[in-house]
Amino acid sequence: MVGARGWHRIGPDPAIANWAAAARPVAEAVLRDSAEPWRCGGTWFVGVDALPNGPDGAMGGAGFPWQAVGLAPEPLHPAQLSVMRPGYPQPSEAETPAAFAFRRDRDAAHLDGLLADAAKRRRIAEPHHWILGMALNETDPEAAPLVVWEGSHRILQAALAAALAPHPPARWAEVDITDAYVAARRQCFETCRRVAVPSRPGQAVLMHRHLLHGVAPWAAGAKAPPEGRIIAYFRPLMPDVASWLMPE
Repeated sequence: MVGARGWHRIGPDPAIANWAAAARPVAEAVLRDSAEPWRCGGTWFVGVDALPNGPDGAMGGAGFPWQAVGLAPEPLHPAQLSVMRPGYPQPSEAETPAAFAFRRDRDAAHLDGLLADAAKRRRIAEPHHWILGMALNETDPEAAPLVVWEGSHRILQAALAAALAPHPPARWAEVDITDAYVAARRQCFETCRRVAVPSRPGQAVLMHRHLLHGVAPWAAGAKAPPEGRIIAYFRPLMPDVASWLMPE
C-alpha cells in the first residue's frame, strides 16, 4: 500500500480537490467557533475529532475520495484538524524545556496510537489502520509541513513486536512499551532518511500506521492564509493491537 518508504503521496486528483474544497469552509468555521485552546504559544490547534464529517467521510455534496486514495471504504471518525500558524513552535508552560527542544529540533517525532500516562510511560492505546492526511488550503511548502522518516515503520514494527512477544496478545494494549519505542525511535533518527512532505489541496498523503512522523517548524517568511495551515487527518481504528502489530 505504501511500499518500503512507508508513505505515499497521491494526486493531484479532482475527487480529492472537491472533498478539500467542501471541507475547508467547515473547518474554518470550526476554528472560529471552537473553545479549544491553541497550544505551543498559540501556534498549534490540535483539533482531534474536530471536523464534523459523517461515518462515510462525505462533506456537503462531496463524497469521500476512496477510489482516488486507493483505500477500501470503512466507517470513519470525525477528522482531526491539524492547524499550524506562523512561528510554530513556541515555548509554553504545558511543556518542559526538554519537550520543547524535542518538538523544535526533532519535529515532535512520534508514532500515532501510543498514549502516555502521568509518568510518561507509553502503551498502544489506539491501534490505527492507516493514516491519511489531506490539505485543505494553499500554503508555502515551508509552512510547518509533515515530516516522515522513510522506512521507520519496519524498525518500529519489529521493535514493538519483540517487546510484546513475551506477553499474551490479549494483554498487549496494557504492556509498557516505552523503552523499546524510545530505542527504536533513536535508531530511526540515526538510520532513516528524514523527508519533509508538504501538500496542496487536491493531494493526499497516506502513511503506514507504524511510520515515525512529525511536523517541521514554520520556516521564517513562509506564507499561509490567516487561519493557518490546515490538514485533515483520518486514522480509523483496528479491532485490537494484535491486528495493528501485523506487518504489511
